[in-house]
Amino acid sequence: MKYMLLIHHGSTPLPGTPDWEALSPEEQGAVYAAYGALNETPGVTPAPVQMAGPETATTVRVQDGRTLTTDGPFVELKEAVGGYLFYEADDLDAAIELAATIPSARMGGGVEIRPLVEY
Repeated sequence: MKYMLLIHHGSTPLPGTPDWEALSPEEQGAVYAAYGALNETPGVTPAPVQMAGPETATTVRVQDGRTLTTDGPFVELKEAVGGYLFYEADDLDAAIELAATIPSARMGGGVEIRPLVEY
């Protein structure tokens, strides 16, 4: 089964922020190592490029035939998707196990798992 894992950073400290700088070098290294190991996991296809922060988003809606745009994400910043990957696994339990290794899942964010539908 193929899954898409949507990584919601929430309040996770991110590189370049004061919260990140508050982490010890060991903690920062552990986060980088966890993402490195994740990308090397068999069945994982990491996102090919990094997304810019959600504050750079433009949200598009069509209402009464008119295209409306709003600066910023549709959801609260803490709920915005910060990254994603694809995972081919035997079952949902394996995807859950992998999601639990993602630093954001334990540092203030969460990981949403969605099965992919192939046509």
